[in-house]
Amino acid sequence: MAGGGFSIEDDAKNYEGRVTLFVVFACIVAASGGLLFGYDIGISGGVTSMDTFLSKFFPEVMKKMKNESGDGNNMYCKFESQILTLFTSSLYLSALVASIFASKVTKRFGRKISMFVAGVVFLLGAILNGIANSIVLLIIGRLLLGVGVGFANQAIPVYLSEMAPAKIRGALNIGFSMAITLGILVANLVNYGTSKIKGGYGWRVSLALAGVPALMMTVGAIFLPDTPNSILERGHPEKAKKMLQKIRGTENVDEEFLDLIDASEASKKMEHAWKSITQPRYRPQLVICCLIPFFQQLTGINVIMFYAPVLFKTLGMGADASLISAVITGCVNVIATFISVMTVDRFGRRVLFLEGGVQMILCQIGVAVIIGLKYGVSGVGSLTKGEADIVLVLICIYVAGFAWSWGALGWLVPSEICPLEIRSAGQAINVSVNMLFTFIIGQGFLSMLCHMKFGLFIFFAAFVTIMSIFIALFMPETKSVPIEEINTVWKAHWFWGKYIPDDAVIDGRHGRAVV
Repeated sequence: MAGGGFSIEDDAKNYEGRVTLFVVFACIVAASGGLLFGYDIGISGGVTSMDTFLSKFFPEVMKKMKNESGDGNNMYCKFESQILTLFTSSLYLSALVASIFASKVTKRFGRKISMFVAGVVFLLGAILNGIANSIVLLIIGRLLLGVGVGFANQAIPVYLSEMAPAKIRGALNIGFSMAITLGILVANLVNYGTSKIKGGYGWRVSLALAGVPALMMTVGAIFLPDTPNSILERGHPEKAKKMLQKIRGTENVDEEFLDLIDASEASKKMEHAWKSITQPRYRPQLVICCLIPFFQQLTGINVIMFYAPVLFKTLGMGADASLISAVITGCVNVIATFISVMTVDRFGRRVLFLEGGVQMILCQIGVAVIIGLKYGVSGVGSLTKGEADIVLVLICIYVAGFAWSWGALGWLVPSEICPLEIRSAGQAINVSVNMLFTFIIGQGFLSMLCHMKFGLFIFFAAFVTIMSIFIALFMPETKSVPIEEINTVWKAHWFWGKYIPDDAVIDGRHGRAVV
């Protein structure tokens, strides 16, 4: 079984029920919470490329742009500023801390309460950012946005995985990633529009409009039902069964409900999920929940999403051209994520992971070669329009590869692999690691670009190579496996199987591994 490429043959249960409009609608409303995260990712890069914003809060960057400092001609270092990157990355440090508290709220009070908190706090952060007159108030607003992102990213993927029928869990869960990409695209369009506003307050409009998805999330959370898993976990079996019947569209849910009860009983026996997840029996889940978000950030994607306008401006494009280029990459991101929605439950997770990896590696190397030839190590040079267009095309192909692989699956896989007793802890680890390395990459990117130059793209390509090898060897296929039977997958894996005891598999059954 070298390479870990196997599937579970027919031993996973096919529960009765159908895909109901109720569950699809609930998942769409919940997934729309991804707009919060996506809008913020897209808006920060556009705002930090606006001259009026930079001159008010980051005048030293404006001096570099106007060649008033000694290294002003070095294209690699034009935007280097730790305070500027702190504006973007402070949100993710806040989200890291918030996600740990959110895991306890999600487990004790339910998934929808966490989503409601996310919307309210994000709304407060958007208001503060919109009225900010000092860098301190700007950062405080960003920290509040981070709390909202931490709660939303903790609760929504778990909510989607628990509500969705196994056969379309991938597609409905990726609705969260789809909302993130839509948020990024909307933010890019908003930035382009607000950059035209006379009077120099366009950046305020861009930042304040983050309140719109926050309000949608808050109102949506009020009307959403909670998941049967969460209701049962909080001690309401009859209510949980009625909810399961409603979302499955059938009265005959006994088999699935009994599996939920088994999972809930195992969860209740566990007093300390954070301590328990370190036990050998949960080793596969712990490793995947740590490495998937770690690898996701080291694809370099948030470098593109955060700083696309800044990056394109660095490469010599004008302000309008850089914002338009960011809109183009945003459109590609949305389309590619939609492709993932349509294919993830047909081709599975591993195929998308591996194909996307190869695509990203080739594009990153191509961008590094072009920038290296034109700017060298001095950072002095320029791109012709044709060369800039080639770079844009390569970045678009790279974004597409990420969107239908690590972008969508980086949130789907960790949310579907953990048994109920450690699900909140596992998702908290996933979000925390994601936010930690988003912060590190976000804070360090402009300095890394200044010092590593075109080699930065080779650096990310090398990590994509490593993570693709990891997926090929250690990530089993989870397509169509019911969420409470996911241990059948780990038990059958050539490497992880030795960690999974027989009593961890529902009814003592586990699938037959097939190379």
